[in-house]
Amino acid sequence: MSAAGSSSAPVPHNALPPPSGSSARTSRIASHSHIKGLGLSGEGLASNDNAGFIGQTNAREACGVVVDLIKSRKFSGRALLLAGAPGTGKTALALAISHELGVKVPFCPIVGSEVYSTEVKKTEVLSETFRRAIGLRIKETKEVYEGEVTELTPTEAENPLSGYGKTVSHVIVGLKTVKGTKQLRLDPSIYESIMKEKIVVGDVVYIEANTGAVKRVGRSDAYASSYDLESETYVPLPKGDVHKRKQLVQDVTLGDLDTANARPQGGQDIMSVMGSLVRSGRTEVTEKLRREVDRVVKGYVDQGVAEVVPGVVFIDEVHMLDIECFTYLNALLESPMAPTVILATNRGRSLVRGTDDIVSAHGVPVDLLDRCLIVKTETYSREQVAKVVQVRANVEGLKLGSNVLDRLASEGEKASLRYALQLLTPASILAGLAGRTQIELEDIGELNELFLDAKTSARAVNTTDGGFNGGLP
Repeated sequence: MSAAGSSSAPVPHNALPPPSGSSARTSRIASHSHIKGLGLSGEGLASNDNAGFIGQTNAREACGVVVDLIKSRKFSGRALLLAGAPGTGKTALALAISHELGVKVPFCPIVGSEVYSTEVKKTEVLSETFRRAIGLRIKETKEVYEGEVTELTPTEAENPLSGYGKTVSHVIVGLKTVKGTKQLRLDPSIYESIMKEKIVVGDVVYIEANTGAVKRVGRSDAYASSYDLESETYVPLPKGDVHKRKQLVQDVTLGDLDTANARPQGGQDIMSVMGSLVRSGRTEVTEKLRREVDRVVKGYVDQGVAEVVPGVVFIDEVHMLDIECFTYLNALLESPMAPTVILATNRGRSLVRGTDDIVSAHGVPVDLLDRCLIVKTETYSREQVAKVVQVRANVEGLKLGSNVLDRLASEGEKASLRYALQLLTPASILAGLAGRTQIELEDIGELNELFLDAKTSARAVNTTDGGFNGGLP
């Protein structure tokens, strides 16, 4: 290497730059770590550089309209198709839509080739993905007793099963809140739970009236000491009455309910547990079970106990699905409990997989295309490539020397945006080996000697007589 060779001592080929700090916590930076949302104004207009996005203003504004349709529950039965060349931000747009919808909305991304499995049918994989993208928010009202323990008195009686020893017949627990006190007479099984939680007088506890479950919240702050370091968690005295109603909210998906009901429960002995661990393969959920789960869920929704939260299914490389999957996808979109579906493809007119004679735009049959709102992503200009490279450099904490950004922008324009981004981290490694803290032009030049971009490699194969094997058969 030219940069490494300039130093007096040779640098080993597997050398690494010294870590910036042994105590510094590093996290993995993903391909779309810089995407935080669509970056739209209150009027739905896209600024040129916002929320990690550069350019693609028309596509972002179109996705903003789709987000509004999803939030108003008026996008069911339709799909969004993101079409454009590789590296133009289709996956980034899908992730941005999920960010805009919020963390509580299920987002299930898959690739078209994931449906092909030797264990499970293609239609089953699609159906399972759709079920995982439909959330269920269950609102449960529970009766609870909450307060500071003022009394804990077990009452013993003669053991009826034996003439020796005594057993706990019941336990008296006194609870105190800001509003008043109450004395409870509890079952001996609840006393066992109290002992397991190591509850003593002065602790703040939470007892469910229906199940008898006991939870220790912490120590009452009336017992707080003036130590600088405390080994105990002190909590304030609960407000309101000792006996109260609390509303608990739990988020699950229909896929979770299907899996929980499909798995055989078996016994609790060691052989049953080992058998469930050793048993391999995925279990297909029957349509009968799904209908039963849907019936129960509908009952909860009608009672007002639960609320359905439709999520998003994102199918990347949708042209990899075959004609059977596309047919089943049409049926899933018409389901009354269908999530929002986002498709992405970089194909033009191509053969629909699984057929010999059906050629269609984007490799998707016409009947499914007819259900889609289609959004086109544009290729990036040289200025936009430079901005994207700068954003990624900031996210990865890399410093760029003079004219490096222009050089990477020209590489991105000549080859592809992805190639320009891929050069960033290797260039920082070369700079570190040469003892520099920022990337210089010579690092980019050296990388061009070490690596080929896709277009250069394709030209080399086309111009070589017979490919790389020198024309040998």
